Amino acid sequence: MDLYIIIVAGGKGERMQHQLPKQFIEVAGKPLLIHTFEAFKDYYGKAKFILILPEMEIGRWKHTEYHSGFKLPYELVEGGPTRFHSVKNGLLHVPQKALVLIHDAARPMVSPATVSNCIRTASIHGNAVPVVPVTESVRRIEKGISIAEQREKFFTVQTPQAFKSDLIKKAYDVVYHPAFTDDASVLEAAGHQIFTTEGNPENIKITIPAHLGFAEFVLSKKE
Repeated sequence: MDLYIIIVAGGKGERMQHQLPKQFIEVAGKPLLIHTFEAFKDYYGKAKFILILPEMEIGRWKHTEYHSGFKLPYELVEGGPTRFHSVKNGLLHVPQKALVLIHDAARPMVSPATVSNCIRTASIHGNAVPVVPVTESVRRIEKGISIAEQREKFFTVQTPQAFKSDLIKKAYDVVYHPAFTDDASVLEAAGHQIFTTEGNPENIKITIPAHLGFAEFVLSKKE
């Protein structure tokens, strides 16, 4: 089964308080987006890569790509107004009967084990979502009332999320809804059970300035 890896780099990174979109911020000597591609280096030459970028950032990426010496073959796809629309655009370039991984460009610290877990689980069950257990106390606030919850029941969701392409392409053939917060939620809305697999705690989504220090530490050790 052919393997496709979609990297979604459509975010503006407004919470980063930085002049650059977060995928272009340099950490440990390289832009975050380059680190994210390199997290999948075990699949160079084995998978087909698709990069999704906003139209206004394609020129910046081409400049970054040239000056960084980045040479990995990939297909460039223009993003849409939301992540949902961007992924939908990317899936148009994925054939039926393939396995596709959809990954956030702002998660450069995904481990090889997490990627292989996703591929293995999706190959068996049709989909796979990496998760890590919540380690802090959790409370639910409903109608102004705070209620303690059992944290053992809760997990945080990561990417890449992996799917058999015929399933996820069909699921995305719908109108956007705000409840679609990730790819698994789109597939679940189409009536499919979602299967989870073990993620890695370092695989956070770079969202706020404080995350950059953590990424610098982890990625510098990796280099």
